[in-house]
Amino acid sequence: MKYLFSFILFCGSLCLQAQAPAQWDLKTCVEYAIQHNISVQQAEVSVRLAKIQAQLAGSNQLPTMNGSTGMGMRFGRSIDPTTNGFSSTQFLYNNFGVNGGVQLFNAGRLSNTTSAANYSWIASESDKLAIANDVSLNVATYYLQILSAIEQVEIAKIQIQQTKEQLAATGKRVEVGLLPELNLLELETQLANDSSSYITAISNVQQSKLSMIALLNLDASKPFEVVAQPVDQIKVQNFADLQPDYVFNVATQNMPNVIAANLRVKAAEKNSLAAKAGFYPSLSFGYNLTSNFSNQSKNWGTVWNGWNTQVSNNFGQNVGLQMNIPIFNGNQSKLNYQQSKLNLNNVKLQADNTQLKLKQDIYSAYTNAIVSFNKLNAAQKALNSAEKTYQFATKRYDLGLLGTIELLNNQNNYLKAKVNFKTAQYEYVFRIKLLEFYKGEALSL
Repeated sequence: MKYLFSFILFCGSLCLQAQAPAQWDLKTCVEYAIQHNISVQQAEVSVRLAKIQAQLAGSNQLPTMNGSTGMGMRFGRSIDPTTNGFSSTQFLYNNFGVNGGVQLFNAGRLSNTTSAANYSWIASESDKLAIANDVSLNVATYYLQILSAIEQVEIAKIQIQQTKEQLAATGKRVEVGLLPELNLLELETQLANDSSSYITAISNVQQSKLSMIALLNLDASKPFEVVAQPVDQIKVQNFADLQPDYVFNVATQNMPNVIAANLRVKAAEKNSLAAKAGFYPSLSFGYNLTSNFSNQSKNWGTVWNGWNTQVSNNFGQNVGLQMNIPIFNGNQSKLNYQQSKLNLNNVKLQADNTQLKLKQDIYSAYTNAIVSFNKLNAAQKALNSAEKTYQFATKRYDLGLLGTIELLNNQNNYLKAKVNFKTAQYEYVFRIKLLEFYKGEALSL
């Protein structure tokens, strides 16, 4: 597919260094995954095999030439190659020959077979790109999971800092008798819970990294760090540029699985024409050059160049045309043609199904993007409300008008709202990036 991985093909000549980069960005992860993925490597082998099949099919249209020679000793009654007469004498013989030919007319069988093989070759290229697409989408999913987990660590750190500040301020009030010691104990419990949440968030980051490491086939014992790009800095396109009908029309021209399916329809059409040629005569041109030598020749042994003279004297040539007319061959031509038509119908159905599935996937992705957009707006409102509530609760707590439990409840609600908002942001980014992917944009942040 030309539209998604042109940068990958460009970077193909720039082999990745054996030493892993200090920090991995999305582009580097995608390039590395594609270069080292076993399925992609197998697809590359399939491309090379398909290319060879296309070359073999094309070579069948070329003229042929073959040479032969033989030497031996004849015993008993046999035909002397120099006299064409029967002889019972033992003699040494040597023969030579060159023959070949070319098909002049075969009702397009060879040319259509060659075209079909070429279409299959190009289709295998698109198959490889389709596999690369799947790999890159998996990489993007894991990469965004890592970024989301990193941001949740930052949120947990802020939560701990806020609890520590409250704990210090409450400790001073407890010392002077303004607040009971229970308030201090409740905040210490909250700090312990916040610390536990922070440890869990760090663990989630490590687990997300391990998933990416496994996808990239990297050594889990080696350091792996990604470029921690805040979600607010990730550029996404507007919904107006990602309408499903427009995206689908673009995708049908660019998605490699669609291209491959259409190419296989063309290959099946050519194969059907090649099978139909079995009903028609074929015309070939052929030639044959021969010569021989025998030590029974009367010139042998009397003239030093007798071998050359005898080979020259026995040199014969013939050229001719041969026409093969199919009359009855056990219904082979008829059945082959019927089979080719059924195969053509089958690949047409597969192509239609590929486009139908693509359209369903794009509309589903668009619907999910709308849902994620609405969730993001709702999460934004919930975050704003939770933040204001927490601020009011803090002021009331400082004035002694609110208990510690109520304060902590508002603080936890605020934390949950921040986590939900970041999660909604990353989900929205992924949904939009998926639509951009279908549209033909390279995966990047």
